[in-house]
Amino acid sequence: MNQRFQDCAPQLRRLMELAGFSTLKELSEKAGVHELQLIRLRQGLVLQTRVEFLLKISQALGISLAELLAALAPEAVESSPAPPEAMLHPQGFANALEYQRLQTEMERQRGTLMAEFQQSSLEILEPWLLQWPTAVYKAKENPQLAATKILALAGPVERLMEAWGLEAIASVGAEVAYNPKLHQLMEGSAEVGAMVRVRFTGYRQGEKLLYRAKVSPL
Repeated sequence: MNQRFQDCAPQLRRLMELAGFSTLKELSEKAGVHELQLIRLRQGLVLQTRVEFLLKISQALGISLAELLAALAPEAVESSPAPPEAMLHPQGFANALEYQRLQTEMERQRGTLMAEFQQSSLEILEPWLLQWPTAVYKAKENPQLAATKILALAGPVERLMEAWGLEAIASVGAEVAYNPKLHQLMEGSAEVGAMVRVRFTGYRQGEKLLYRAKVSPL
């Protein structure tokens, strides 16, 4: 997942000049933190930086943690859940900031990670989703096919599909009324509402259509 950066170099440079530092190396040595932490601040990642590092940096700059945050992430100061009296103490502000950072990251990542996980998994399963129902259909028609030996392997995948809300549009071999929104003709032509036979099933997830079922005219 890509990390978003913003340019906070001017703000950090101003703080350094006021404190008498001309390079990041000088400040990192004074604060006792790796120079990488200062680069993160310069890239606008103050809310993704550990509070213990922020405290050391603010002390080296001769300012409070609140002043450091006000310069590099003013939105964090304005929206901090800490009460006013807690903001007067560095550790109180640090705890509030850490709480806010974790809460924000959890809320942002929860939906993003789940969506990315499902999407990547669907991409991996796509050949199976499109081919497996047809293989099962043919195996049931001819029990002598070796494919019958692997039918039981589909159980876990089918349960995964069910948990994700994946629903087959129609069973392979079924005769259904042609709907171009749900069906894709493999050959010939058909009028809307004409009966067609499902050759490869399609899928939807809730209201979202994933794959149209492939059909042929009767």
